[in-house]
Amino acid sequence: MNDQTKTQAQARNDWWKGGVIYQIYPRSFQDSDGDGIGDLNGITRRLDYIASLGVDAIWISPFFTSPMKDFGYDVSDYCDIDPMFGTLGDFDAMLAKAHRLGLKVMIDLVLSHTSDEHPWFQESRASRDNPKSEWYVWSDPKPDGTPPNNWLSIFGGPAWQWDARRQQYYLHNFLVAQPDLNFHCEEVQDALLDVARFWLDRGVDGFRLDTINFYVHDKELRSNPALPLEERNDRTAPQVNPYNHQNHLYSKSQPENIAFLERLRALTDEYEGRTMLGEVGESQRGLEILGEYTRGEHRVHMCYAFEFLENRRAIASWVVETFEKLGEVAPDGWACWAFSNHDVRRHATRWDLSDAANRAYVMLMMAMRGSACLYQGEELGLHEADVPYEALQDPYGKEFWPEFKGRDGCRTPMVWQAQDEFAGFTTSDSPWLPISPAQAEWAVDRLEEDPGSLLHHYRRAVALRHDHPALARGDQDGLTCDGELLTFTRTDGEEEIFCAFNLGDTAAHMTLPEGSWTPLAGVMSDLEAGVMDLPGWGYVIAKREGE
Repeated sequence: MNDQTKTQAQARNDWWKGGVIYQIYPRSFQDSDGDGIGDLNGITRRLDYIASLGVDAIWISPFFTSPMKDFGYDVSDYCDIDPMFGTLGDFDAMLAKAHRLGLKVMIDLVLSHTSDEHPWFQESRASRDNPKSEWYVWSDPKPDGTPPNNWLSIFGGPAWQWDARRQQYYLHNFLVAQPDLNFHCEEVQDALLDVARFWLDRGVDGFRLDTINFYVHDKELRSNPALPLEERNDRTAPQVNPYNHQNHLYSKSQPENIAFLERLRALTDEYEGRTMLGEVGESQRGLEILGEYTRGEHRVHMCYAFEFLENRRAIASWVVETFEKLGEVAPDGWACWAFSNHDVRRHATRWDLSDAANRAYVMLMMAMRGSACLYQGEELGLHEADVPYEALQDPYGKEFWPEFKGRDGCRTPMVWQAQDEFAGFTTSDSPWLPISPAQAEWAVDRLEEDPGSLLHHYRRAVALRHDHPALARGDQDGLTCDGELLTFTRTDGEEEIFCAFNLGDTAAHMTLPEGSWTPLAGVMSDLEAGVMDLPGWGYVIAKREGE
């Protein structure tokens, strides 16, 4: 194999590095059979649309067999498809079409916990001496009958549930119906590696790893210390949740987790061009964990923390602070950035963005160093839908209503057709979540007809990233802010690209670096002068001439 061939092979294997991933929430993407719930055949039907965006891959939230108490994140069979989504044959057909269109397919593996209806848990809870008795986290009560420690569930209340059969508590970091697996048991790790191999053999291109830092708990079950009031934030859980009152030193993010990640990476590396994307759920040291988990060549390929998924807008100073911290704690790691996903309010609402601001932020996403995740509907400019309590499905929202309305507002069905009563999502008159009439003006068919729409702007932004290696995977230097003016340079070999973003409403004065520059996107005039006033939410992306 010559050097050129090796370089080409490496590029194929490293497609994820700087890649753009489109997240699909399958219940809400496209219903193909009229039951009001999206499915795999619906995804297959819409793959041409996704490919037209220019993205590299899709990430599909869970579609495994499940009682759906947490809408697929409570798995009862890792190696089969829930009937509401279709069959393994439907998955294979979807996968094949995606590959024909040049799209990679990543699936959402939920390894930290299962459903309480999973056969593994049914056997484990049956007695204290069965073959799977240690597959979950069990503990005797304290002498007074209370749980073994103070750990809390993200979904509210203690993280321990009494089980009368074993007369012990079991751990659940999420719903009571989502018992945590015991990663200190090697047989559990082996079984989960078998699950990963099942899907790799089937041809998936990678995994999004749910709650990757929750896999391993402190073996001694030590209580978490209190978190000082001034350090509390809502990155991992809403402020109304007492989960934020603890520093979760022992209930998650244990050092033993890395050994399992290295086993999972070794398995993944047996297959060409596969990748892993980890979700780091941590409010205090998310970037540090990202650095730990992506360090070197033997752990996870990339991770995302919640810096740009939280309520505070990504103002210029916050972007600089985030990247400076990332450089300190993850100098050789790789981040994947997202502004929206299925767990947080849509960023158009969360940050109260105008159309111009939406355009600036997606171009910033495509210019920043790291990989990128886009969440279905953000390319349309969808705002958070208003879901009334009587239509609420999310158990998280029901627990903390009305101060926290849950995640249903970002999970309502995709709007495909402006004039259709159910937005082209379903033929059912009872979709699983209501379709927001206010979102109709952003329907795909309407935006497709307007060359100046946000949808076409997203396409241009993604294309710009792919056209310039410096934007996709190059170095990032000179990151500075002056008020709301954010500037930095991306370089790859001889290609140098200067980026400037005004992340505010008022004009900002800007001076270009010395040299001659060719505009690539944004404000196209006045580059020769070397100075300009960038309007509110204006930006310049320019390439140094002669390179």
